[in-house]
Amino acid sequence: MMSPMINLKIADLRPKQDIESVYLLKYINLVEARDGKKYLNIILSDNTGDLESRVWNSAEKVFEQFEKGQFVKVQGKVNLYQGRKQFVIQHIEPVDTKEINTDDYISKSDQDAEKMYVQLLQVVKNLDDVYIRELLHNIISDTEIARRLKKWQAGKTIHHAYQGGLLEHILSCADLAVMLSKFYKVNKNYVVCGAILHDLCKIYELTDDFNVEYTEEGKLVGHLVKGVELVDRFAYKIDGFPYNLKLHIKHILLSHHGEYEYGSPKIPQTIEAMLVHLIDMMDSKMNSFRTVQKTDQNQGHWSGFIKHLDRIVYKDELPFYPEKVSSPKRSNQSKKTSNELKQNLGDVLKDIKL
Repeated sequence: MMSPMINLKIADLRPKQDIESVYLLKYINLVEARDGKKYLNIILSDNTGDLESRVWNSAEKVFEQFEKGQFVKVQGKVNLYQGRKQFVIQHIEPVDTKEINTDDYISKSDQDAEKMYVQLLQVVKNLDDVYIRELLHNIISDTEIARRLKKWQAGKTIHHAYQGGLLEHILSCADLAVMLSKFYKVNKNYVVCGAILHDLCKIYELTDDFNVEYTEEGKLVGHLVKGVELVDRFAYKIDGFPYNLKLHIKHILLSHHGEYEYGSPKIPQTIEAMLVHLIDMMDSKMNSFRTVQKTDQNQGHWSGFIKHLDRIVYKDELPFYPEKVSSPKRSNQSKKTSNELKQNLGDVLKDIKL
């Protein structure tokens, strides 16, 4: 038996450190090594990040006893493998959810959900198309939609993958929509509408538990088509809602992934749809970079290889010089070295002339 529970944050773990702590079992898979021996590939998690882990002994037996989404108490040692931290588990046992504070294992947005929601309502209030303004207000004011919007993640792992991340992403996109619509002289109402609705139906596509997964609705229908259904459902309740307006809103939602290869049923064919696509992509990519900076477990300036970004990422702040740096005076040693180089060069040239 292990000792009483002590929670060590994943972000604080260091190589060669022996640890004993409780984590969320985020991922578990039985893998066969080149020599035919089975081992477990495990990802442990808390609200500071993920920890790649391995079980080398009795892997098949352990695999039968545990499944992802469980809380586990583990004992072992942190190693450094190919520049990143890897935890070798020597002992693992289940933990009852009642024995822990689940908030320690849920990553959350740095921004307050209620404040973000109020800000989003204000963006909608400032629109000047009466139909789009009413449509958006009715949708995000719906009790169940509002509840989910304040809590849901924007994705499983890629971007804004933390509680409140969906609302953070939508608000960010809406703010960008207001600014960039003015810059590019396009219809702000459509761009803001697309920015708010493009990912909103991830509240139906994803679950909200510790281990976020795709729902049956998410797997079979998806948030793009659900978004079109949502527009129909709420536009129907607005007297005289123009058909052509609804048509262009639907096009924006169906094309916001930008390319057919990225699962987009349509590609952007209006300037407003193109801008929504670019805003969504920019905000998601920037958040992915920021998340790598915060959570990557590699030592030094560089992250490990980030598959969905197809690159490694420089994690530190770039050099910044608000004032010129005065050149340091050369030391006597450096002067002496310089004189020696000049003398040697002179000797070489002299030999060439001879």
